[in-house]
Amino acid sequence: MDTMTIVIVVILVAILLSICGIYNSLVRERILVREGFSGIDVQLKRRHNLIPNLVKTVKAYADFERSVLNDVTRLRTRAIDDQTVGDKQRNENALSGALRSLFAVAENYPDLKANTNFLELQQQLSEIEDVLQKSRRYYNGTVRNYNTRVQTIPSNLVAGLFGFGNEEFFEMDNETERAVPDATLKDLQ
Repeated sequence: MDTMTIVIVVILVAILLSICGIYNSLVRERILVREGFSGIDVQLKRRHNLIPNLVKTVKAYADFERSVLNDVTRLRTRAIDDQTVGDKQRNENALSGALRSLFAVAENYPDLKANTNFLELQQQLSEIEDVLQKSRRYYNGTVRNYNTRVQTIPSNLVAGLFGFGNEEFFEMDNETERAVPDATLKDLQ
């Protein structure tokens, strides 16, 4: 082999190793994105499992506004069936709004506000919302890192070659939906 052939082989091997390294880092980051979303999904399932108990407790107060309960139940069912990040995001935002409405209406029912089971459910929901917020931040951080790699040179060339695409962030639509639902009753002291 002459010197020129050896140089070409070394360059091709270096390029191949670089492509393999970039491909492996893209795979690693895509796995982190999926892991991050599974963390959100776990917290959403915890919230979905808590809602029937909350609705059951509130239903015990016969004059409680049924439309609010129906909205919470309907939105929970819709949110459970979601598959894509966008659908989940949209329906979970609506469910958060319905839960805020439920707690706002509950302010008008002193007996409900004093119910121990209701208070425990509120506390659990508040804790879930805190963990959910942390899970969203972790997920969005992994999406940011992954999308940056997919869009920057030279990894964007490898990403395009092997079909890696951008992932969606899990964002809230507006400022009121960005707030954690207020699961504490201010009138209790």
